[in-house]
Amino acid sequence: MLEETRAVPNWFPARLAWPGVLAALTLTLGVWLAFTPPGLLGKADAVGYAICHRIDLRSFHIGDRPMPLCARCTGIYLGVAGAVACLALLGRTRAGGLPRTPLLAVLIGFVAAMGVDGLNSYLTLFPGAPHLYEPNNAVRLVTGALNGLAVGALIYPVFNQTVWRDWQDRPVLAGWRELGALVLTVAGLTALTLTEHPAVLYPLALLSALGVIGLLTMLYAIGILILTRRQNTVTTWRAAALPLLAGLTLAVAQIALIDLGRFAVFGTWAGFPIGR
Repeated sequence: MLEETRAVPNWFPARLAWPGVLAALTLTLGVWLAFTPPGLLGKADAVGYAICHRIDLRSFHIGDRPMPLCARCTGIYLGVAGAVACLALLGRTRAGGLPRTPLLAVLIGFVAAMGVDGLNSYLTLFPGAPHLYEPNNAVRLVTGALNGLAVGALIYPVFNQTVWRDWQDRPVLAGWRELGALVLTVAGLTALTLTEHPAVLYPLALLSALGVIGLLTMLYAIGILILTRRQNTVTTWRAAALPLLAGLTLAVAQIALIDLGRFAVFGTWAGFPIGR
C-alpha cells in the first residue's frame, strides 16, 4: 500500500489525496458539462473551442456540422492518439529513451512539414501575399497528423521517464519497423477522415477531442510530479491513477476557463468567421 501512495506529495496526507482530487475533478467537470453544448459532439466541440480556431472552411464536416477541430488540429490530435496507442501496443509502456537519431530526424521533419504548410496557409489570409501552393484541408490533415505522430512519440518517453520508478533506458523507437507501424496507424486514421463519411467522422471527432484531453492530462501529470518532486516514484498503474486524475482535473479546468473566456468575448460556440 505504501508504494501505491508514494506519488502523493509529503505535504498532502495520503488519506486526503484521493477524496481531494476526486472532489476537484467532480466539481470542475460538473461545471464544464453544465455550461457547454449538449450531446457528445457538443462536448467535443467545447474541447475544440478551447484550443482551435474552428474556422468552418478549414474544417471537415459531419453533414452540415463542422468537426470539433479544424482539419489541421484534427490531424494533430488523431496523430497523438494513434501514436501513443501504437507505442503501448508495441510494448513501450516503460521505455523512456528518445528515438534513435535517424528516427528523431524524421520526426523533426514531420514537425517542420506542418510548420511549412501552416505558414503557407497563414499567408493566404492576406490578399496578394506570396505563397507556395493553394492550401487545402487534405494537406492540413496529413501534415497535422504527421506532426501529431511526432509529438506523441516524443511526449511518450518523457512521460515514462518522469512517472515510472522502473522506467527503461531504451529508445521508444529503436528501428524503422516501429516507426513504420506508427505511420501506418496514423495513415489509417487519416485515410478514414478523408472519406468524409458521417458514420466514420463521428467516432473520429470524439477521438480527436479525447486526444486533446489525453495530451493535456499527460503534460499536467508530468508537471505535477516534477513540481512535487515525486517523479520516478510510481510502480503500478493503480498508483499512477492519482497524478493522472490530478492532471485530468487541470486539463478540464484549462479547457473550461478558455471556453468561458472565449464565449464571453464572442457569444457563440461557432468558429472564427474568417479564412480560406
